[in-house]
Amino acid sequence: REHRLAEIFRDLLGVERVTIDDNFFDLGGHSLLATRLLSRIRAATDAELSIRAVFENPTIAQLARALDTTTGTRARLAPGPRPERIPLSYAQQRLWFLDRLDVRGGTYNIPVAVRLRGTLDVETLHTALKRVVARHESLRTVFPESDGQPHQRVLAEAEVALTSRRVGAAELPDALAAEAARGFHLTSEPPLRAALFTVEPDDHVLLVVVHHIAGDGWSLAPLLRDLEAAYRKRGLPELPVQY
Repeated sequence: REHRLAEIFRDLLGVERVTIDDNFFDLGGHSLLATRLLSRIRAATDAELSIRAVFENPTIAQLARALDTTTGTRARLAPGPRPERIPLSYAQQRLWFLDRLDVRGGTYNIPVAVRLRGTLDVETLHTALKRVVARHESLRTVFPESDGQPHQRVLAEAEVALTSRRVGAAELPDALAAEAARGFHLTSEPPLRAALFTVEPDDHVLLVVVHHIAGDGWSLAPLLRDLEAAYRKRGLPELPVQY
């Protein structure tokens, strides 16, 4: 158990070596990393600890002892019943409300730009984007309003536009910034779009923009992993649960 905790510490904190008496917070940990630490501990041990337990037991030795005495276990993640009209989660409510106040649009966009060098099959890339959106319901969910209340509507299919344009190297930063700042219409538009900027025939930049109502910074890594797998025509297994 201490070895497993040490591996998690090293991975989260980016350090090569830890001892069982090293303090998580002295090594650079903070409250956000502590929540990730709890998630990793749950995944590795099926044990449930509180955030308070991390602050009170910040070393590997102390955490291992806390795990020895915990009685809570994580409930297995499984699909639940889906109502006809799906309410918004608390996080979605907050982002939906803030979007109504965002007169400029784009404040809650999360952009990621990837440089692609070499031969690029644009049609295959577009197909890959469609596969990723088909796999993740949150990327094809819109938020209409009925009787003054918003709700989720998961689209059976969603058209993913991949706009494409040629730009010069000097124009590229402004073009990326303008596209990244363009807002979404959350009531009718899926919260993901993509644009491809061609600088040279073998030099492209792919910009993927996700609204914060459907993702966060941690979402970008699995999103890009799925996109790469789909572009390389690897299998994407069906997800056991959806958000």
